[in-house]
Amino acid sequence: MQKTPLTDWHAAHGGKMVDFAGWSMPVQYDSIMAEHAAVRCQAGLFDVSHMGRLRFASAAAESLLEGLTTRKIAGTPVGKIRYSLMCNEQGGILDDVLVYRLRELDGGEKFWMVVNASNREKIIAWLQRHDPHNQAGLEDRTLGTAMIAVQGPLAVPLVHEMLGADVAGMGYYTGQFVEYRGYPLLVSRTGYTGEDGVELIAPSEHAVSLWEAILAKGAASGFRPAGLGARDTLRLEAAMPLYGHELSEELNPAHADLGFAINLKDRQFVGRDAILAAQKESGIRRRVGLELEGRRPAREHCPVMMAGQVVGMVTSGTFAPTLQKPIAMAYVEPAYAEVGRVVDVDIRGKLHPATVVKLPFYSRP
Repeated sequence: MQKTPLTDWHAAHGGKMVDFAGWSMPVQYDSIMAEHAAVRCQAGLFDVSHMGRLRFASAAAESLLEGLTTRKIAGTPVGKIRYSLMCNEQGGILDDVLVYRLRELDGGEKFWMVVNASNREKIIAWLQRHDPHNQAGLEDRTLGTAMIAVQGPLAVPLVHEMLGADVAGMGYYTGQFVEYRGYPLLVSRTGYTGEDGVELIAPSEHAVSLWEAILAKGAASGFRPAGLGARDTLRLEAAMPLYGHELSEELNPAHADLGFAINLKDRQFVGRDAILAAQKESGIRRRVGLELEGRRPAREHCPVMMAGQVVGMVTSGTFAPTLQKPIAMAYVEPAYAEVGRVVDVDIRGKLHPATVVKLPFYSRP
């Protein structure tokens, strides 16, 4: 397994380590429930250094990314971040990514991209296939950097004060480079928890000191480290799709209710025609939210049933700590996708009633 710059710190401080996409990562420290609650009420720190971080050194990156992503990249203002999808020719989702257009500390404008850990090598190969001479100047910065997510209602004020930069004035899905203790630090108003917060990309050698500085400054306010377990329950409450569950190469973006990330007008990109064709299909399954009766959660691959027939499949499920009820996301046939529809979920051979609800399950105040 690969190690992040913080792996040894996690192991030394009670992190329960697991193999996640080939990386040694903490799934929890003491309690997923407590870590989840800290993010909802104060703030939590996540090591997300397993995520792939790519930098494009050349201005040619704009046209390359414009032709490979579902979101319009050309003309993106400096400082903006776009959530987008990358698809193959058949419209299958290769990954969901964040594309950054940033001004670095030397004044130069560069594109950056964050990709899922399990897809990093695949996406690099895809980019190289479409840019064989590397005119975009692709650089894999994953192993030379660390990425830390600080999430929760108290996250932004603390990071704002700590960095001496106008973090609080940054808009959602914007980013900037700042100098912190003599090194460049990428700060973005992004996250994967449904809460406000920031994500920080720093040189690997400064990861532990940065992590400990945030924890020390936030200790009196209830900041705590959090693992992948809480990250999953938090993102599911916020109905954020996870690659390998709600997104995959077998799924077309038209199924996933991610219209905001698909810009078709006056654009050509890989997978566009397949997405357009899928949007016109009346019978494709739709992503929905389910609230289950009782306290037993559904899990991935549990069938969604109606009158003895399978009409869908659960992609993610958990007992939601904030809502105190079982929730799930599923793909179901369109006739059963309307809010308020009651269906059954087959959990190990027993049917459990569930109601289709509007997504997300949770929105921060």
